[in-house]
Amino acid sequence: MRSATDWIESLSPWPEDGFGLRRMRALLADLGNPQQAFPAVHVVGTNGKGTTTRTVEETLTREGLLAGGYYSPHVTGWPERIRVGGAEADFERALGGVRPRAVAVGATQFEALTAAALLAFAEAGVDAAAVEAGLGGRHDATNVLRSRVVVLTNVGLEHTEVLGASREAIAREKLAVVRPGSTVILGEAEWEGLAREQRPGDVVVVQPDDNAALGGAAASAFLGRPVEPADVSLPGRLEFREGEVRDGAHTPEAVRYIARQLPTIGALVVSMLEDKNLDGTLRELARLAPVIVATRSAHPRALSVEAVARCARSHFPVVEAIDDPAAALARAHELGSPVLVTGSLYLLADLSKREEQSVRCRNLVSG
Repeated sequence: MRSATDWIESLSPWPEDGFGLRRMRALLADLGNPQQAFPAVHVVGTNGKGTTTRTVEETLTREGLLAGGYYSPHVTGWPERIRVGGAEADFERALGGVRPRAVAVGATQFEALTAAALLAFAEAGVDAAAVEAGLGGRHDATNVLRSRVVVLTNVGLEHTEVLGASREAIAREKLAVVRPGSTVILGEAEWEGLAREQRPGDVVVVQPDDNAALGGAAASAFLGRPVEPADVSLPGRLEFREGEVRDGAHTPEAVRYIARQLPTIGALVVSMLEDKNLDGTLRELARLAPVIVATRSAHPRALSVEAVARCARSHFPVVEAIDDPAAALARAHELGSPVLVTGSLYLLADLSKREEQSVRCRNLVSG
Protein backbone atom coordinates (compact mmCIF):
# COMPACT_ATOMS: atom_id res chain seq x y z
CA MET A 1 0.00 0.00 0.00
CA ARG A 2 1.19 3.49 -0.80
CA SER A 3 2.33 5.71 2.05
CA ALA A 4 -0.02 8.36 3.42
CA THR A 5 2.01 11.02 1.66
CA ASP A 6 1.86 9.27 -1.70
CA TRP A 7 -1.86 8.70 -1.31
CA ILE A 8 -2.76 12.24 -0.29
CA GLU A 9 -0.66 13.65 -3.13
CA SER A 10 -2.60 11.48 -5.57
CA LEU A 11 -5.95 13.07 -4.65
CA SER A 12 -7.39 16.02 -6.53
CA PRO A 13 -7.10 19.31 -4.64
CA TRP A 14 -10.25 20.60 -6.38
CA PRO A 15 -13.74 19.07 -6.42
CA GLU A 16 -14.85 17.99 -9.87
CA ASP A 17 -18.53 18.61 -9.16
CA GLY A 18 -18.26 22.00 -7.45
CA PHE A 19 -17.69 23.16 -3.91
CA GLY A 20 -19.95 22.03 -1.10
CA LEU A 21 -20.09 20.06 2.13
CA ARG A 22 -21.91 16.94 0.92
CA ARG A 23 -18.84 14.69 0.71
CA MET A 24 -17.34 16.12 3.88
CA ARG A 25 -20.47 15.53 5.94
CA ALA A 26 -20.81 12.00 4.58
CA LEU A 27 -17.18 11.24 5.41
CA LEU A 28 -17.46 12.62 8.93
CA ALA A 29 -20.69 10.71 9.54
CA ASP A 30 -18.89 7.49 8.56
CA LEU A 31 -16.17 8.40 11.08
CA GLY A 32 -18.65 9.02 13.90
CA ASN A 33 -18.68 12.83 13.56
CA PRO A 34 -15.41 13.51 15.37
CA GLN A 35 -15.84 17.27 14.90
CA GLN A 36 -18.51 17.21 17.61
CA ALA A 37 -16.05 15.97 20.25
CA PHE A 38 -14.37 19.32 20.95
CA PRO A 39 -14.96 23.09 20.72
CA ALA A 40 -12.97 25.03 18.14
CA VAL A 41 -11.50 28.36 17.16
CA HIS A 42 -12.09 28.72 13.43
CA VAL A 43 -9.78 31.11 11.57
CA VAL A 44 -10.85 32.50 8.19
CA GLY A 45 -9.55 35.39 6.11
CA THR A 46 -7.29 36.30 3.21
CA ASN A 47 -3.94 36.79 4.92
CA GLY A 48 -2.39 35.82 8.24
CA LYS A 49 -4.57 32.78 8.93
CA GLY A 50 -1.68 30.42 9.63
CA THR A 51 0.15 32.62 12.11
CA THR A 52 -3.10 33.57 13.83
CA THR A 53 -4.08 29.89 14.13
CA ARG A 54 -0.69 28.94 15.55
CA THR A 55 -0.93 31.82 18.03
CA VAL A 56 -4.27 30.47 19.25
CA GLU A 57 -2.98 26.90 19.43
CA GLU A 58 0.19 27.74 21.34
CA THR A 59 -1.53 30.23 23.66
CA LEU A 60 -4.15 27.65 24.65
CA THR A 61 -1.40 25.06 25.13
CA ARG A 62 0.56 27.43 27.35
CA GLU A 63 -2.60 28.01 29.40
CA GLY A 64 -2.82 24.30 30.21
CA LEU A 65 -5.21 22.99 27.55
CA LEU A 66 -4.56 20.03 25.28
CA ALA A 67 -4.91 21.82 21.94
CA GLY A 68 -4.94 20.73 18.33
CA GLY A 69 -3.94 22.81 15.33
CA TYR A 70 -4.78 22.39 11.65
CA TYR A 71 -2.98 24.34 8.89
CA SER A 72 -2.76 24.66 5.13
CA PRO A 73 -0.83 24.67 2.98
CA HIS A 74 2.42 23.26 4.34
CA VAL A 75 5.98 24.42 3.71
CA THR A 76 8.33 21.84 5.24
CA GLY A 77 6.14 18.77 4.70
CA TRP A 78 2.63 17.32 5.02
CA PRO A 79 2.92 16.46 8.76
CA GLU A 80 3.18 20.21 9.42
CA ARG A 81 -0.58 20.45 8.85
CA ILE A 82 -1.84 18.48 11.86
CA ARG A 83 -0.61 19.17 15.40
CA VAL A 84 -1.68 17.83 18.79
CA GLY A 85 -0.28 18.86 22.16
CA GLY A 86 2.29 21.24 20.69
CA ALA A 87 3.83 18.79 18.22
CA GLU A 88 3.10 17.27 14.83
CA ALA A 89 0.69 14.34 14.97
CA ASP A 90 1.56 10.92 13.55
CA PHE A 91 0.69 11.73 9.93
CA GLU A 92 0.60 8.13 8.68
CA ARG A 93 -1.74 7.14 11.52
CA ALA A 94 -3.96 10.21 11.05
CA LEU A 95 -4.42 9.57 7.32
CA GLY A 96 -4.78 5.83 7.87
CA GLY A 97 -7.80 6.47 10.07
CA VAL A 98 -9.78 8.08 7.26
CA ARG A 99 -8.32 6.60 4.09
CA PRO A 100 -10.81 3.79 3.28
CA ARG A 101 -13.85 5.98 3.93
CA ALA A 102 -12.34 8.96 2.10
CA VAL A 103 -11.81 6.76 -0.96
CA ALA A 104 -15.38 5.46 -0.68
CA VAL A 105 -16.94 8.95 -0.77
CA GLY A 106 -14.51 10.35 -3.36
CA ALA A 107 -13.07 12.95 -0.98
CA THR A 108 -10.77 15.66 -2.28
CA GLN A 109 -7.28 16.11 -0.91
CA PHE A 110 -8.33 18.91 1.45
CA GLU A 111 -11.42 17.04 2.63
CA ALA A 112 -9.37 13.95 3.48
CA LEU A 113 -6.76 16.03 5.31
CA THR A 114 -9.41 17.93 7.25
CA ALA A 115 -11.20 14.76 8.28
CA ALA A 116 -7.88 13.23 9.37
CA ALA A 117 -7.15 16.24 11.56
CA LEU A 118 -10.60 16.23 13.15
CA LEU A 119 -10.40 12.50 13.85
CA ALA A 120 -6.91 12.88 15.32
CA PHE A 121 -8.18 15.64 17.62
CA ALA A 122 -11.14 13.57 18.77
CA GLU A 123 -9.01 10.48 19.43
CA ALA A 124 -6.49 12.54 21.41
CA GLY A 125 -9.28 14.06 23.50
CA VAL A 126 -8.26 17.66 22.83
CA ASP A 127 -9.81 20.42 24.90
CA ALA A 128 -9.81 22.74 21.90
CA ALA A 129 -8.78 22.88 18.25
CA ALA A 130 -7.49 25.88 16.33
CA VAL A 131 -8.44 25.33 12.70
CA GLU A 132 -7.33 27.32 9.66
CA ALA A 133 -9.85 27.41 6.82
CA GLY A 134 -8.79 26.57 3.31
CA LEU A 135 -10.78 28.44 0.66
CA GLY A 136 -13.43 30.87 1.79
CA GLY A 137 -15.74 29.62 4.50
CA ARG A 138 -19.30 28.69 3.60
CA HIS A 139 -18.36 25.71 1.41
CA ASP A 140 -14.96 25.03 2.93
CA ALA A 141 -14.39 21.54 4.34
CA THR A 142 -13.64 23.10 7.73
CA ASN A 143 -17.17 24.54 8.00
CA VAL A 144 -18.33 21.61 10.12
CA LEU A 145 -16.87 22.68 13.46
CA ARG A 146 -18.45 23.28 16.83
CA SER A 147 -16.90 26.74 16.84
CA ARG A 148 -16.83 28.74 20.04
CA VAL A 149 -14.79 31.52 18.41
CA VAL A 150 -14.42 32.63 14.78
CA VAL A 151 -11.61 34.90 13.61
CA LEU A 152 -11.82 36.88 10.37
CA THR A 153 -8.29 38.21 9.89
CA ASN A 154 -8.91 40.44 6.86
CA VAL A 155 -10.52 40.38 3.43
CA GLY A 156 -8.85 40.81 0.05
CA LEU A 157 -9.85 39.94 -3.49
CA GLU A 158 -8.99 36.28 -4.04
CA HIS A 159 -10.70 33.24 -5.59
CA THR A 160 -13.27 35.66 -6.99
CA GLU A 161 -14.67 33.01 -9.34
CA VAL A 162 -15.73 31.02 -6.26
CA LEU A 163 -16.17 33.56 -3.47
CA GLY A 164 -17.51 36.62 -5.28
CA ALA A 165 -16.26 39.68 -7.12
CA SER A 166 -16.21 42.16 -4.24
CA ARG A 167 -14.64 42.29 -0.80
CA GLU A 168 -18.12 42.45 0.75
CA ALA A 169 -19.21 39.28 -1.07
CA ILE A 170 -16.04 37.51 0.01
CA ALA A 171 -16.46 38.67 3.62
CA ARG A 172 -20.00 37.32 3.61
CA GLU A 173 -18.78 33.93 2.39
CA LYS A 174 -16.08 33.79 5.07
CA LEU A 175 -18.41 34.87 7.87
CA ALA A 176 -20.88 32.15 6.95
CA VAL A 177 -18.89 29.88 9.31
CA VAL A 178 -20.08 31.84 12.37
CA ARG A 179 -22.28 29.84 14.73
CA PRO A 180 -25.11 31.54 16.67
CA GLY A 181 -23.86 32.54 20.09
CA SER A 182 -20.16 32.29 19.21
CA THR A 183 -17.69 35.14 19.52
CA VAL A 184 -16.39 36.78 16.35
CA ILE A 185 -12.95 38.41 16.32
CA LEU A 186 -12.44 40.89 13.47
CA GLY A 187 -9.24 42.43 12.19
CA GLU A 188 -11.23 44.94 10.11
CA ALA A 189 -14.06 46.95 11.64
CA GLU A 190 -15.94 47.30 8.35
CA TRP A 191 -17.28 43.75 8.64
CA GLU A 192 -18.96 44.19 12.01
CA GLY A 193 -22.42 44.57 10.48
CA LEU A 194 -22.06 41.41 8.39
CA ALA A 195 -20.76 39.54 11.41
CA ARG A 196 -23.74 40.52 13.53
CA GLU A 197 -26.11 39.22 10.84
CA GLN A 198 -24.91 35.74 11.80
CA ARG A 199 -26.33 36.18 15.36
CA PRO A 200 -23.08 35.78 17.29
CA GLY A 201 -22.88 36.20 21.03
CA ASP A 202 -20.31 38.97 20.69
CA VAL A 203 -18.19 40.76 18.08
CA VAL A 204 -14.74 42.06 18.99
CA VAL A 205 -12.76 44.35 16.68
CA VAL A 206 -9.01 44.12 17.23
CA GLN A 207 -6.82 47.10 16.39
CA PRO A 208 -4.11 47.02 15.26
CA ASP A 209 -5.02 43.90 13.32
CA ASP A 210 -1.71 42.03 13.62
CA ASN A 211 -1.74 38.25 13.84
CA ALA A 212 -0.54 38.10 17.44
CA ALA A 213 -3.27 40.46 18.63
CA LEU A 214 -5.96 38.54 16.75
CA GLY A 215 -4.73 35.21 18.09
CA GLY A 216 -4.52 36.55 21.62
CA ALA A 217 -8.04 37.99 21.43
CA ALA A 218 -9.38 34.68 20.12
CA ALA A 219 -7.68 32.68 22.87
CA SER A 220 -8.97 35.14 25.48
CA ALA A 221 -12.51 34.81 24.13
CA PHE A 222 -12.26 31.03 24.16
CA LEU A 223 -10.98 30.94 27.75
CA GLY A 224 -13.29 33.67 29.01
CA ARG A 225 -10.40 35.63 30.51
CA PRO A 226 -7.67 37.88 29.13
CA VAL A 227 -4.36 36.23 28.22
CA GLU A 228 -1.24 37.41 26.44
CA PRO A 229 -0.62 35.80 23.04
CA ALA A 230 2.19 33.30 22.68
CA ASP A 231 5.17 34.32 20.57
CA VAL A 232 5.14 32.01 17.54
CA SER A 233 6.93 31.42 14.28
CA LEU A 234 5.92 29.36 11.25
CA PRO A 235 7.91 28.23 8.23
CA GLY A 236 7.39 30.61 5.34
CA ARG A 237 5.82 33.38 7.39
CA LEU A 238 8.37 36.19 7.72
CA GLU A 239 11.04 33.51 7.98
CA PHE A 240 14.39 35.28 8.27
CA ARG A 241 17.46 33.42 7.05
CA GLU A 242 21.02 34.53 6.35
CA GLY A 243 20.75 36.96 3.44
CA GLU A 244 17.17 35.94 2.79
CA VAL A 245 13.55 36.37 3.89
CA ARG A 246 10.79 33.92 2.97
CA ASP A 247 7.12 34.78 3.18
CA GLY A 248 4.10 33.42 1.35
CA ALA A 249 2.52 36.85 0.72
CA HIS A 250 0.26 36.47 -2.31
CA THR A 251 -1.93 39.58 -2.27
CA PRO A 252 -1.25 43.34 -2.34
CA GLU A 253 -2.53 43.58 1.24
CA ALA A 254 -0.15 40.88 2.42
CA VAL A 255 2.82 42.60 0.78
CA ARG A 256 1.92 45.89 2.45
CA TYR A 257 1.69 44.07 5.79
CA ILE A 258 5.10 42.39 5.59
CA ALA A 259 6.74 45.51 4.13
CA ARG A 260 6.55 47.17 7.54
CA GLN A 261 8.68 44.39 9.01
CA LEU A 262 11.30 43.91 6.30
CA PRO A 263 14.85 45.22 5.92
CA THR A 264 15.85 46.92 2.66
CA ILE A 265 15.50 44.18 0.03
CA GLY A 266 18.00 43.73 -2.81
CA ALA A 267 16.16 41.28 -5.07
CA LEU A 268 12.98 39.24 -5.27
CA VAL A 269 12.11 35.69 -6.29
CA VAL A 270 8.40 35.39 -7.12
CA SER A 271 5.96 32.69 -8.19
CA MET A 272 2.20 33.17 -8.07
CA LEU A 273 -0.94 31.14 -8.73
CA GLU A 274 -3.19 32.01 -11.63
CA ASP A 275 -6.17 33.10 -9.50
CA LYS A 276 -4.23 35.79 -7.62
CA ASN A 277 -3.99 39.54 -8.30
CA LEU A 278 -0.66 39.37 -10.13
CA ASP A 279 -0.45 42.99 -11.27
CA GLY A 280 -1.50 44.46 -7.93
CA THR A 281 0.86 42.24 -5.97
CA LEU A 282 3.82 42.98 -8.25
CA ARG A 283 3.07 46.69 -8.01
CA GLU A 284 3.44 46.49 -4.24
CA LEU A 285 6.53 44.28 -4.46
CA ALA A 286 8.19 46.80 -6.77
CA ARG A 287 8.23 49.23 -3.85
CA LEU A 288 10.56 46.83 -2.03
CA ALA A 289 13.29 46.14 -4.61
CA PRO A 290 14.22 46.99 -8.23
CA VAL A 291 15.13 43.42 -9.22
CA ILE A 292 12.84 40.43 -9.68
CA VAL A 293 13.50 36.86 -10.79
CA ALA A 294 10.26 35.23 -11.93
CA THR A 295 9.93 31.50 -11.39
CA ARG A 296 7.26 28.81 -11.17
CA SER A 297 6.30 26.49 -8.33
CA ALA A 298 5.26 22.90 -9.03
CA HIS A 299 1.63 23.67 -8.21
CA PRO A 300 -0.61 22.95 -11.23
CA ARG A 301 -2.22 26.39 -10.98
CA ALA A 302 1.08 28.28 -10.86
CA LEU A 303 1.53 30.94 -13.53
CA SER A 304 4.25 30.40 -16.09
CA VAL A 305 7.49 32.32 -15.64
CA GLU A 306 6.71 34.14 -18.87
CA ALA A 307 3.38 35.38 -17.52
CA VAL A 308 4.94 36.64 -14.28
CA ALA A 309 7.91 38.22 -16.08
CA ARG A 310 5.68 39.90 -18.67
CA CYS A 311 3.63 41.59 -15.98
CA ALA A 312 6.70 42.42 -13.91
CA ARG A 313 8.26 44.43 -16.76
CA SER A 314 5.63 47.11 -16.15
CA HIS A 315 6.90 47.60 -12.60
CA PHE A 316 10.57 46.56 -12.32
CA PRO A 317 13.66 47.90 -14.13
CA VAL A 318 15.38 44.50 -13.89
CA VAL A 319 13.40 41.34 -14.69
CA GLU A 320 14.74 37.83 -15.23
CA ALA A 321 12.83 34.58 -15.70
CA ILE A 322 14.09 31.17 -14.56
CA ASP A 323 11.82 28.12 -14.42
CA ASP A 324 13.66 26.21 -11.72
CA PRO A 325 13.01 27.76 -8.27
CA ALA A 326 16.39 26.78 -6.83
CA ALA A 327 18.22 28.26 -9.81
CA ALA A 328 16.06 31.38 -9.61
CA LEU A 329 16.98 31.80 -5.94
CA ALA A 330 20.68 31.38 -6.68
CA ARG A 331 20.48 33.98 -9.45
CA ALA A 332 18.63 36.44 -7.20
CA HIS A 333 21.43 36.17 -4.64
CA GLU A 334 23.84 37.18 -7.39
CA LEU A 335 21.73 40.23 -8.24
CA GLY A 336 21.09 41.66 -4.76
CA SER A 337 20.89 40.99 -1.06
CA PRO A 338 18.94 40.23 1.00
CA VAL A 339 16.55 38.27 -1.20
CA LEU A 340 12.82 38.13 -0.53
CA VAL A 341 11.23 34.87 -1.72
CA THR A 342 7.49 35.36 -1.95
CA GLY A 343 4.22 35.13 -3.87
CA SER A 344 3.19 31.61 -2.86
CA LEU A 345 3.68 29.19 0.00
CA TYR A 346 3.90 26.51 -2.67
CA LEU A 347 7.12 28.09 -3.94
CA LEU A 348 8.55 27.98 -0.42
CA ALA A 349 7.47 24.35 -0.08
CA ASP A 350 9.26 23.46 -3.32
CA LEU A 351 12.46 25.09 -2.11
CA SER A 352 12.20 23.40 1.29
CA LYS A 353 11.74 20.00 -0.36
CA ARG A 354 14.77 20.55 -2.60
CA GLU A 355 16.89 21.63 0.35
CA GLU A 356 15.84 18.59 2.38
CA GLN A 357 16.77 16.32 -0.54
CA SER A 358 20.17 17.98 -0.80
CA VAL A 359 20.82 17.44 2.89
CA ARG A 360 19.89 13.75 2.60
CA CYS A 361 22.22 13.33 -0.38
CA ARG A 362 25.10 14.97 1.46
CA ASN A 363 24.50 12.76 4.48
CA LEU A 364 24.53 9.65 2.31
CA VAL A 365 27.79 10.69 0.67
CA SER A 366 29.47 11.58 3.96
CA GLY A 367 28.16 8.42 5.63
